[in-house]
Amino acid sequence: MKVLILAGGLGTRFAEETGLKPKPMVEIGGCPILWHIMKIYSHYGFNEFIILTGYKGHIIKDYFLNYYTRYSDISVDMVTNRVEAHTNRHEPWKVTMLYTGQDSQTGGRILHAQPYVGNETFMLTYGDGLSDVNLHALLDFHKSHKGAVTMTSVLPEGRFGALDIEPGTNQVKTFTEKPKGDSSAQHSGWINGGFFVCEPKVFDYITQGDLTIFEQEPLKKLARDNELYTYQHNGFWKCMDTLKDKNDLTQMWLSGNALWKIW
Repeated sequence: MKVLILAGGLGTRFAEETGLKPKPMVEIGGCPILWHIMKIYSHYGFNEFIILTGYKGHIIKDYFLNYYTRYSDISVDMVTNRVEAHTNRHEPWKVTMLYTGQDSQTGGRILHAQPYVGNETFMLTYGDGLSDVNLHALLDFHKSHKGAVTMTSVLPEGRFGALDIEPGTNQVKTFTEKPKGDSSAQHSGWINGGFFVCEPKVFDYITQGDLTIFEQEPLKKLARDNELYTYQHNGFWKCMDTLKDKNDLTQMWLSGNALWKIW
């Protein structure tokens, strides 16, 4: 089963780094976050990737073209121009990189992959989110409901401390520092965590070409048509949305507490 990874955005909140590289190439513990995402999928046996690139996509292409030598011990004979590889690290991956346009929206990028997906079920996620979601359980759930799309939903860490206040006296009964479930989120507090499973009919909902924002009309119409289901994940999930998020993830990795490291 093919795995599509959205990796073409500008990452404007990472101006310090994304002025030089696309956001999925920002490193966590010495490896791009894109590599971490692919390792999660590979752990479950999903090794065929389609990277949907845009902004500075050539950097992603160069990374995989040079992956073997990047992680190998090598000797270079500069007289004969001979390179000898010694110990090396490799992955069982097949990686297709599609340039989907500098300014394409998420739906437009997905649409570019249609000829490569064909009439097959596929997985889809964002190039900046990490999780320990059980992808086999996710896929089993998707197969059980026969809908077009399964979205993994998560309870994000709250941004603020939560108070339980006694009516009338204003006495604080309990205080919880940044509980899961953002009180600003509508309805249940569950949000889109990526890690989708999609049927090929999803392409029929992307009707505005490169201008289509997948999270707007396509997902809204899928919900109206009773084609959108969610797999609720209560475990670890974190999106690298800010520099603080990157620093937090790096600290988790360096301290041996990287909860997404399931391989």
